[in-house]
Amino acid sequence: MNQVERCFGLLTDKFIRRGVHTSVQALEKDITAWIDGWNDNPRPFCWTKTADEILESLADYLAKINPSTSTTDQQPICDISDA
Repeated sequence: MNQVERCFGLLTDKFIRRGVHTSVQALEKDITAWIDGWNDNPRPFCWTKTADEILESLADYLAKINPSTSTTDQQPICDISDA
């Protein structure tokens, strides 16, 4: 995940979901105020895992949700010959 995605995730988790915004203009104003506050007191993102640990965790997750199967056993999702 790059830092831009992380920043928007933080904005969403810490601010947008917790706020009550009565209009788009109010939301825009509040987002701008949050960004200004963040820029006044910036804090670096600290990674707690190495890249190898993240990739290993991702590989484990993908193996769990998508177990290996033989390609000859798989059925097509959509067979256009039936149309």
